[in-house]
Amino acid sequence: MKLDQVKYVFFIGIGGIGMSALARYFKHQGCEVAGYDRTETVLTRQLTSEGISVLYTDDVMEIPVHFDSPTSDRLIIYTPAVPSELNLLVHFRQGGYCLLKRSEVLGLISKGAYTIAVAGTHGKTTTSCMIAHVLTDSGYGCSAFLGGISTNYSTNTLFGQNNVLVVEADEYDRSFLTLHPDVAVVTSADADHLDIYGEHQQLTEAFRLFLEQVHTDGTKIIRKWLPFDGDIIYSGDAPPESPADTPDAALHAYAQHVRIEHEAYHFDYVTPDQVIEDIRLGIPGRHNVENAVAAIAAALTLGVEPEKIKRALSSFAGVKRRFEYIVRTPDTVYIDDYAHHPAELRAFLGAVRELYPNKWLTVVFQPHLFSRTRDFMEEFAEALSEADTLLLMDIYPAREQPILGIDSSRLLAQIRGVDTHLVSETDVLEFVRNNKPGLLVTVGAGNIDRLVEPLRKLLTDV
Repeated sequence: MKLDQVKYVFFIGIGGIGMSALARYFKHQGCEVAGYDRTETVLTRQLTSEGISVLYTDDVMEIPVHFDSPTSDRLIIYTPAVPSELNLLVHFRQGGYCLLKRSEVLGLISKGAYTIAVAGTHGKTTTSCMIAHVLTDSGYGCSAFLGGISTNYSTNTLFGQNNVLVVEADEYDRSFLTLHPDVAVVTSADADHLDIYGEHQQLTEAFRLFLEQVHTDGTKIIRKWLPFDGDIIYSGDAPPESPADTPDAALHAYAQHVRIEHEAYHFDYVTPDQVIEDIRLGIPGRHNVENAVAAIAAALTLGVEPEKIKRALSSFAGVKRRFEYIVRTPDTVYIDDYAHHPAELRAFLGAVRELYPNKWLTVVFQPHLFSRTRDFMEEFAEALSEADTLLLMDIYPAREQPILGIDSSRLLAQIRGVDTHLVSETDVLEFVRNNKPGLLVTVGAGNIDRLVEPLRKLLTDV
C-alpha cells in the first residue's frame, strides 16, 4: 500500500486515542477523512469540529459516498478492539477494500522517518509525550503520534518540520512489531494483556522481538532491571554499588537527590560522564522522575542542549488523565488518572501519598476488563489498600464478555483495613456531595472520566 496515493480514509473505531491521531494525520495530509465509533465523546466531537465526519451507527447505508468503490486511493483503517462481526467491517472486507490495522499504518508512516518509539506496559504515554515536548520546546522539532492528549498542546498529534517522529509503541496485539525504530525506549514489561499473550513470558518475548527491530546503529534505552540488553540503562534512583548487579551497558543514567519543593519534584540527572543539576519536573510522582530520566537520555542522544531540556521539563504540563489536577485549592485536591494496572495504581497512589501525607485519601476506582481483574486480583487488592476510603465501581468490560465469578464485589472482599463501598456513578456523586473529601482521586481506563466534570462542579460549587 502506497500512502501517498491515498485520498479517502475511513476509520473503524475512530474515537480511540491512537486512531484519532492517525485521522488527524491524514486530514493534515489533505485526505478526506471519516469514521465510525460506537459512542460520541469529547474527542469525536473535536474531530467533527476539525472537519472529520463521524458516524455512530453500524449501518453501511451511512457510509459516505466517497467510499462507494474499493479503488487504490481508498483506505480503511481499523482497530482490533472492534468486534469482527461489525457490519461496517464485514462490508469493507467483503467489498475488496484495502483494510489495514492502525499499527500497520503507523509502521508505514514511520518507515521513512527517524523514529523514536516508546514501549512499555505502563509509562509509555507520559514518556513519549515528554520526549515530544522536549524536542518541540527546545526548537529541535518533531512530529508525534501520542497515546494521550498532551496538556501542553491539547492534541495527540504533532506535525514538525524535520524527519523526526516520536511514537507510542503499543504492545497490545503485538502492534509494536510493525515498527523499526532508530531509538527505542522500554519503560516496563509487567504482565498484562494476558488475554492476548496467555503468559508473561510470551509478552516478554514480544518486547524482545521489538528491540531486535531497532536499527543496527540505533539506541536502546531500557529501564533498570528489565531483562533486555540496552545501550542506556536508566532508573529513578542511583545504580547499585556492586558492578555485578548492574546490567552490562554502554551507559547508566539515573536520578539523584530526588526531592519535593513546593509540591514539585526536583532531581539531578547523572551518568558517569555528565550531571544536569536541579531539574524541576512540571508533573508530580517519583515514577515520572524515572520517565523523565528516559526522556532526557533520548533527547541527549539527538544532541539537545541540557539547559533546553531543563526548561522543557519544567514547563511540561503532562497528559490528560495522567495525574491530572482537576481541583487544587488549599482545602480540596481532586486528581484524575488513567491507571488501570496494579503497578500503575501503586505508583500513582504512592505519589499522591507522598505529596499529601496528612490528608484522608478517598479513591474512586473502576476496574478495566474482566480478564485483567481476574489475573491480578491480589495485586489490585494490595494496591487499593493504600486508600483510606475506597469507592469501587463495577468492572468496565470494554471488548470482553463477563467471566463467571469475576466482579467488583469479589475484589472488594479481598481489601482489608479500608473503608470500602461498592458504588454506581450516582452513588459516587452522592457520596462526594455529602462528604466533600479533601483529597479525592478517580482512577481507571473505562468511562469513569464521565464523572470528572460533575465531581469538579460538586467540589467547587459553594
